[in-house]
Amino acid sequence: MSQVRARLHRTVEGVVVLAEERKVDLMVAAMLCSGHVLLNDVPGVGKTLLAKTFARCLGLDFARIQFTPDLLPSDVTGLNFYNQKTSEFDFRPGPVFTHVLLADEINRATPRTQASLLECMQEETVSIDGVTRSLPGPFMVIATQNPVEMEGTFPLPEAQLDRFLMCIDLGYPAKEGEGEIIRRFLGADPLLEVEPFLDKNRIYSMRKTVSAVHFSQSVIDYTLDVVRRTRTLKGIRLGASPRGTLYLARCAQAWAALQGRPFVLPDDVKAVAVPVLGHRLLPDVESALHALDGPQLIADIVAEVPVPVGGFEESDT
Repeated sequence: MSQVRARLHRTVEGVVVLAEERKVDLMVAAMLCSGHVLLNDVPGVGKTLLAKTFARCLGLDFARIQFTPDLLPSDVTGLNFYNQKTSEFDFRPGPVFTHVLLADEINRATPRTQASLLECMQEETVSIDGVTRSLPGPFMVIATQNPVEMEGTFPLPEAQLDRFLMCIDLGYPAKEGEGEIIRRFLGADPLLEVEPFLDKNRIYSMRKTVSAVHFSQSVIDYTLDVVRRTRTLKGIRLGASPRGTLYLARCAQAWAALQGRPFVLPDDVKAVAVPVLGHRLLPDVESALHALDGPQLIADIVAEVPVPVGGFEESDT
């Protein structure tokens, strides 16, 4: 696990200049949890490049959909078309039939088209004309959206946001990093030099290792306290769902495994709480007026919820 993590860092950071190294770990954690990622930031910070580089490292089939207002659900999932040679209807699979799907600028498509991903992301299946087809596994959606330019966009509904394991803001790189972007991309595209070094069997093996990471009852209780506080804290109109609770627990397991530990600490829950829960909250009007968004409210909750001490390595049986 540690060798794979180190190589992913070297490869991704050799192409994409990120403001924080932990963004790579968050992407890896999402992949280990069979989760989907929403990259949410201003244009030009490397969202699409990060998604393409990460997918290339995995050695899996990759497809990209540029979401636009005129994109139809069938352009995503596929459709049945009449074959004049056979006089029968044949199924033409859409780009969602892949392992890693890049949904670029997902909020530019209409709600109808956005909804075509709901079943894909939750059940990894596509249902068309009464027939349900399984997507190839492992399956992962990496979506991007621009939160600033909202003209001509359709904000993702809560049901869609809740299906993303985490939402990651990339941020601007430091001055030295921005200088490195100039040097790096004045020549050949470094993405072309990325060689895949994982495959689906290795990914499944890593996921099995993550699922075996011990989660003590005290840390489970702490995880529940954090999530349930989102439903009672003043300033939050809608808190995190039970799906968010499960995603937080799974992601904490993956984070512990990436640190080389066979058990989860409260610090692992803290490390992933903001990206896993921040986009699931709906602040009320007063919080919005004070510029308090979901990530900030989650940070406040993590700072106030009491942390358990000791017993994290012990089995509950």
